[in-house]
Amino acid sequence: MKKHVFLLLALISFSTTQAQDFKTLTYFINDTIELQLDLFLPKTKSKEKLPLIIHVHGGGFAIGTREWGHHISEYAATKDYAAASISYSLYMKDKNFSCDGSLPEKIKAIQIAANQLQQAVIFFNKNKDVFNIDTTKIFLSGSSAGAEAVLHAAFWDDKMMKIYRDRLPDGFKYAGVISGAGAIMDLNLINKNNLVPVLLFHGSADTTVPYATAAHHSCPPNSSGWLMLFGSYSIYNHIIALNGSTKLITYCGGAHEYSDKVFSKTPQMVIDFTNSVLNKEKQQSHTIIATGKNKENNMYNFCD
Repeated sequence: MKKHVFLLLALISFSTTQAQDFKTLTYFINDTIELQLDLFLPKTKSKEKLPLIIHVHGGGFAIGTREWGHHISEYAATKDYAAASISYSLYMKDKNFSCDGSLPEKIKAIQIAANQLQQAVIFFNKNKDVFNIDTTKIFLSGSSAGAEAVLHAAFWDDKMMKIYRDRLPDGFKYAGVISGAGAIMDLNLINKNNLVPVLLFHGSADTTVPYATAAHHSCPPNSSGWLMLFGSYSIYNHIIALNGSTKLITYCGGAHEYSDKVFSKTPQMVIDFTNSVLNKEKQQSHTIIATGKNKENNMYNFCD
């Protein structure tokens, strides 16, 4: 007999970190995969339903674990948020995600991760009362490949990108998105109808995931894995043109190692952003932080 896709309360383990307890839950099962998440909850029970941040780790869709997202999830739980760090299928494991890889495989990796992230959201929608979640206040966050997953989950048309049977309710919208060194395949995926507040942070000299508009990994146009991407700077300007709410933090001269910077070093920036969204405050700002790196690189010009 097949296991049901969603388990109401598949509690696998209960672990302890220095500050916060977390529960490991199975959020999706089909015939070939089983996916888990680590859920951090505030220590003090709230009478009001909690906003939720779901984090997706990076790693080029080839490596990484949900433990990589424990830093922001644990911190958010100390600020009266529920927070989950998810595992997802590492579709590019043992495959080539660079210039001489396969373009359809690259796109499929993004599609799978975005779809599986949506299954985590569906899980919380179905179990909102169990975990005391306000499903109108769900934020997505991710670093690098995880940021690409959250951007596409938020803005790629659900009917076009879907893989699995279950879908989000019609009219569902995320409260907001937090993207660390992320990019999207088409700016036109972001439009006035699906616009939500977005916090972006990125190194201006990133040659892995472009800060502005460029090929993934700076690949030459004749590469088999050539993929044009629109990074944080381009997304920010696009949302501003739509008169949306967005904030960009530029690490001037920084490369791809800044993809996790805010989550790991200044997580209060995330909470300040999400609190502002929940308070219905519109944000349109660009903060430039000097790194002293790559000054000879023309990408440094974006910092002016």
